[in-house]
Amino acid sequence: MVAVDLNCDVGEGGGEEAQLMPWITSANIACGGHAGDETTMRAALALAGQHGVGAGAHPGYEDRDGFGRKDLELPTAVLESSITRQLAALAACGDFQHVKPHGALYNRAAVDVATAEAVVAAVRGFNPRLLLVGLAGSVLVRVGQDRGLNVREEAFVDRAYLADGRLAPRTLAGAVHAVPETMVAQALSIVRHGEVTTIEGARLALRADTLCLHGDGPGAAAAARALREALKTAGVWVRPMVQAGRNDEGTDQRAATR
Repeated sequence: MVAVDLNCDVGEGGGEEAQLMPWITSANIACGGHAGDETTMRAALALAGQHGVGAGAHPGYEDRDGFGRKDLELPTAVLESSITRQLAALAACGDFQHVKPHGALYNRAAVDVATAEAVVAAVRGFNPRLLLVGLAGSVLVRVGQDRGLNVREEAFVDRAYLADGRLAPRTLAGAVHAVPETMVAQALSIVRHGEVTTIEGARLALRADTLCLHGDGPGAAAAARALREALKTAGVWVRPMVQAGRNDEGTDQRAATR
């Protein structure tokens, strides 16, 4: 049976998290960089626990005004320290199993070796048993695997792709999918056929262990439900990312912060 994780970014002020949690299997929790504080982190962790959802950290550039979506040039030591600080903030609120960078940090780590190295160093230094989530086929995935981390490759259901495998910039028309039917079609194409139609109209080969739906937009809960039900109808087993991926080798890879 085909299997995939369905993850969502939470703790960012989206307002639909209680409605989202029953339909996802992993949650990426903003941990004080681009968004989030102790109250929102504890609330998200509690909701995840209630619904059996795998919790993860979602560190980003410490740029709340730009919501972590503005690309920043930071020394690697500063970046590593910032990520570590955010992981520690979430760990102070509860356990989590994975780390997925946010926004501009995620995009830069997907193509820039130095940024990817800083992310990987922070995760390994904090807890090498944590899963690392990165854009499928990206530099971050390769660096994480090379450094011995257990990596999950991610694809997006609500974002358009460029022909080179990068996410289309949000400034481009059509870069963000807002209609659940479009998200469902993209999810099924990725999971069942290993490909996606790019914003230019080309077909791009794409495999993924986990699918992401952003949780900060209106209608996120309805989209999550539509995705979960469509995947089930298509015979896809939706399960937490800790149970998926090519790195398992039959062993228990469950990770926790303590």
